[in-house]
Amino acid sequence: MLVLVSTTDPLDLGPNAWMADEMRSRWKADPASVDPAWRVIFEAEPANGIGNPNGAADATAPIEVPSVDVTPTTTAPAPSDPPAAPAKPEVKLPTPMQRDDNGAAAPAPAPTNAGEREVDPNAPVEQPLRGASARIVTNMEASLEVPTATSFRQVPAKLLEVNRKIINGHLGRKLSGKVSFTHLIGYAVVRAIADSMPAMNNTYTTDDDGKPVLVKNPHVGLGIAIDLEKADGSRTLMVPSIKAADTLDFRQFVDAYQDLIVKARDGKLGVDDFAGTTVSLTNPGTIGTLQSVPRLMPGQGLIVGVGSIAFPTEFQAADPSKLAELGVSKVITVTSTYDHRIIQGAESGMFLKKVHELLLGEDDFYVDVFRSLDVPYEAVKWRRDVNPLDRETGLLEKQAKVNQLINMHRVRGHLIADLDPLQVKEPKMHPELDPATYGLTIWDLDREFLTGSDSGIYAQVGGQDRMPLGDLLGVLRDAYCRTVGVEYMHIQDPVEKRWMQEQLEGADRAIEPDEQRHILGRLNAAEALETFLGTKYVGQKRFGIEGAESTIPLVDALLGAAADAGMAEAVIGMAHRGRLN
Repeated sequence: MLVLVSTTDPLDLGPNAWMADEMRSRWKADPASVDPAWRVIFEAEPANGIGNPNGAADATAPIEVPSVDVTPTTTAPAPSDPPAAPAKPEVKLPTPMQRDDNGAAAPAPAPTNAGEREVDPNAPVEQPLRGASARIVTNMEASLEVPTATSFRQVPAKLLEVNRKIINGHLGRKLSGKVSFTHLIGYAVVRAIADSMPAMNNTYTTDDDGKPVLVKNPHVGLGIAIDLEKADGSRTLMVPSIKAADTLDFRQFVDAYQDLIVKARDGKLGVDDFAGTTVSLTNPGTIGTLQSVPRLMPGQGLIVGVGSIAFPTEFQAADPSKLAELGVSKVITVTSTYDHRIIQGAESGMFLKKVHELLLGEDDFYVDVFRSLDVPYEAVKWRRDVNPLDRETGLLEKQAKVNQLINMHRVRGHLIADLDPLQVKEPKMHPELDPATYGLTIWDLDREFLTGSDSGIYAQVGGQDRMPLGDLLGVLRDAYCRTVGVEYMHIQDPVEKRWMQEQLEGADRAIEPDEQRHILGRLNAAEALETFLGTKYVGQKRFGIEGAESTIPLVDALLGAAADAGMAEAVIGMAHRGRLN
């Protein structure tokens, strides 16, 4: 007889257990199509035979067990069957003649094959669940055994948006990628657990006798829920984890996060990428979901859900300028679904409170983020909005302060310019350039102010008569506080000062690829000449260009523009040690 014998248990990967089934199927079809780590596991399974993947037996295939003769030596004779009754002759009745509407004989319908049924095109189609879909069913049924509860908390997203914009502006100028909201929120979750609420990292299990056991995990293994679209249009969910996330600074955390995303999209996730998850993070907000209550799988104590970032529902149709005037912030809903056997509601509430505080900048959260990314500016701080009861007087006072802030960026902007490539000193905001010095807060960033006049001494910022304060500061800092410091307000001629302002503020700094290649060619030529001179004239006294290579593209641009303007020749002199060379 045949007996089905299961010789191995599925790989214990929690919500990712379906991945083991899918990888096993790929391995059976082509062992080289899976990662070596998967091959080692499948080849070591008892039913497969170590080292013989092509001829391996299926773990669920029938195993033939030889039958054993257990017939007793003495048995009673079997009773003989009674004689069969004689069969009755089959009588076929004539088929009634079918007639049409006029009474004429109609042809009989063609006979159908035995057992054939007509298919109703409107009937529902039943499709068996296999592979990943079947494993998801198993996981969801297993999650029903975990007694969970969920806490909710809404967090203002204003400071999160402002600091993320500063970070991505800096990274964009250095071509160093971008930081997402999920990066910042995920890091806040890790910091809240590691620094204040380690109980949220505990998990539940049972011992060999079935008695409950509390597991205190030494490090946070943060599982990242990644939704992927398959070739057939269906979607699947993977939850690889960042190992020991509590030991990473923000830059390392983002690098580990992005590494998992890339490996998931390329189909290169290995077994180790799924192991060690203690806390999971899911972000249904990317598709507009305000909040969700995710399912908690056995082996984990906490799953955090992040909703979409949006204005409260009652304000979503309001005029943006009115929202800015009222100081209404977008909000984000964070949920904590936890194993109620080992985590209590008060602990979950305190955990969300800590995440809330971190996202508002407490415990130098954004300071540490900026420092790890080498952002050469101070992080914006959370402050309450200030609006006097006399609205007209309040607006006039703020306009006067904005005018002061504009002037100070033109005079002192170079003091916070990013001129230190070694980042020897931590960035520090000059008081005269800090909006907080003038009583301006993050709530004023979306409010519009006048920028100057179309005539007179001072030009309009960026050529616009009014701008939101956030955009206005962006133009001023792009002009005076980036990698070039400009100091010109000592010039006594008002016309010259206004011309400088018009040329610097709001200028297009994008360089086309062809121009970038031209600049690289000039720099390479200068470096090649310097190398040649150093090799040809060894030990000779000469003046080099080391440390001043950036002057070459500048001089090249000046001479090119002069030639386009019709200049026939140019004489260049260099002052050195009091004499002209």
